Amino acid sequence: TTSLKIRKRIEEGFGWLKTVGGLRKTKLIGRAKLSAQLLLGFSVYNLIRLGSLSGWWRGAHV
Repeated sequence: TTSLKIRKRIEEGFGWLKTVGGLRKTKLIGRAKLSAQLLLGFSVYNLIRLGSLSGWWRGAHV
């Protein structure tokens, strides 16, 4: 169904953050620093995803 497709897309982002974005084992202490790392990680993920969707990034790994 539609909700399962949307959930899969959201889970892919969190999986990317854990493996590539470095959130599996963070070295930061504090909620503000961790949320900044999360914001930066999701921003990079969105840029890579947009690049691979538009064709200027050959992101076979994304």
